Amino acid sequence: MIPAIRSFPFLFLSAVVLLPQTGRNYGRSMVISQQGIVATSQTLASQAGAQILARGGSAVDAAIAANAMLGLVEPMMDGIGGDLFVLYWDAKSGKLTGLNASGPAPRLLSAEFLAKQGIKTMPASGIHSVTVPGAVDGWAKLHQSFGKLPWKDLFQAAIAYGERGFSVSEGIQEAWSTGTAHPTKFLGPTKRLFMPAGRAPQVGEVFRNPDLAHAYRLLAEKGPDAFYKGEIAAAILKTSQALGGVMSAQDLSSFSSEWVRPISTEYRGWRVYELPPNGQGMAALEMLNIMETAPANPEGPLSAAEMHKRIESMKLAYSDLRRYDADTRFTDVPVAAILSKEYARKRAALIDPAKANCAVTAGQPVASDTTYLTVVDKDGNIASWIQSISAGFGSGVTVDGLGFILQNRGAGFTLEPKHPNVLMPGKRPFHTIIPAFMEHGDLHVGFGIMGGANQPLAHAQFVSNMVDYGMNVQAALEAPRFTKAAAHGCDVRVESRVPAATLQRLSEAGHVIDIRREYTQVMGRGQAILHNSKTHTNYAASDPRADGAAVPEPIQP
Repeated sequence: MIPAIRSFPFLFLSAVVLLPQTGRNYGRSMVISQQGIVATSQTLASQAGAQILARGGSAVDAAIAANAMLGLVEPMMDGIGGDLFVLYWDAKSGKLTGLNASGPAPRLLSAEFLAKQGIKTMPASGIHSVTVPGAVDGWAKLHQSFGKLPWKDLFQAAIAYGERGFSVSEGIQEAWSTGTAHPTKFLGPTKRLFMPAGRAPQVGEVFRNPDLAHAYRLLAEKGPDAFYKGEIAAAILKTSQALGGVMSAQDLSSFSSEWVRPISTEYRGWRVYELPPNGQGMAALEMLNIMETAPANPEGPLSAAEMHKRIESMKLAYSDLRRYDADTRFTDVPVAAILSKEYARKRAALIDPAKANCAVTAGQPVASDTTYLTVVDKDGNIASWIQSISAGFGSGVTVDGLGFILQNRGAGFTLEPKHPNVLMPGKRPFHTIIPAFMEHGDLHVGFGIMGGANQPLAHAQFVSNMVDYGMNVQAALEAPRFTKAAAHGCDVRVESRVPAATLQRLSEAGHVIDIRREYTQVMGRGQAILHNSKTHTNYAASDPRADGAAVPEPIQP
């Protein structure tokens, strides 16, 4: 009996290790094409984006079309009631551009207001967890800068499936069932729309959302102003006011997403990029910096020594993240200091190679449910794109008559008065969703892995799999992962494909192992596309932990 290991019923430990590329020993093949490719977590969304590429659309055009479709087929994860973050690489100039389309708290939402309502901790759902949705404005700014096709053409596939319906696929049904397991979160319109028979739709059942199709028609015909100043805005405010919310017309009409400069680090010759706070991308980069202080273990990524190093590096990076990350418009986040190599060496010195640290604390740097998709177009431009309504089914508040849920991103705030992430009117909360990008010479990779707090550590594992162990994008994405929700404690979840001998040694070092099934959504659902700018060939990967696919642009006869 392996001590300190918890296992799910009917699972067994696998002795199979994913080795470097000495032959194909992973599940799916890469999708390889000199045409554009769209990789998303649901095949209909990938198809919608690929059709836009075939019509001459750009990577951004295809991403908007795919994102709109995901808002329909993955309603528990994303939609126009949520936020958006994007990294966009322009092949011609070689420039990487970042966009932060996350919305702030309403101007009348404050700790004092909540206290008067008898609320002492930040609500995890309901109308007071709702912040201004930023996704549509983000779509519009990206389309204005990088789009080719008319805006109205990007919503047609999502409108058609919203009206006619789509068959619910297996992974989405699982997420849908999980999200509706506690229906008390759902207010009337949400329950009626997303639990039409008193339960989540079953695999293969046809689900229709004509209200969302109507919202998309309004967007297509009237542009983003419909969302922030027009009919959709009016419906959001009516819904909010009916529930006692404080969002105002000014909160919506004044919102503007922000162009930002990506942050980055070098990891063994590769440059890895994330977006700056209020997202958690800096944790992925700090984790990589800490990992880089020791060589990759020659026994492989699933060796006990390598996994121990990754787990302990994650704890150190996440403790800093939770202590310092916040909206940089309201507080000074010491990003440069946290990402310095000197600071990484100091943090790495705290790792005991033989023992798990169960009580990690933040350092002192000195200043000097989500969906991810990625697209490459025929010109090599790459969109690394992540969008979310935060928790499963967001706030639980559906905009009456328009078929979409408002995010509960406000749950990312704290009510601790002296914390940098304390709730303040007009302030953006701590965000979990992060797109990523990495490059080395002629190789450029847009990638992302969803799943709340899981994302930075999943990014670091993906990068290490490629850089340290020579895996291609599909193998790196499929490789068994671990995840952990917080820096403190010694609990860690691992997929059952990790060898039993590794789990034994990790347990002996003090890690408390929670074994999950072979491919589990708890570890995140990722997509990746590599573009070789010398050969103009694209290599795409889609995570088997989701229902998606990497779909190449069809060539028109």
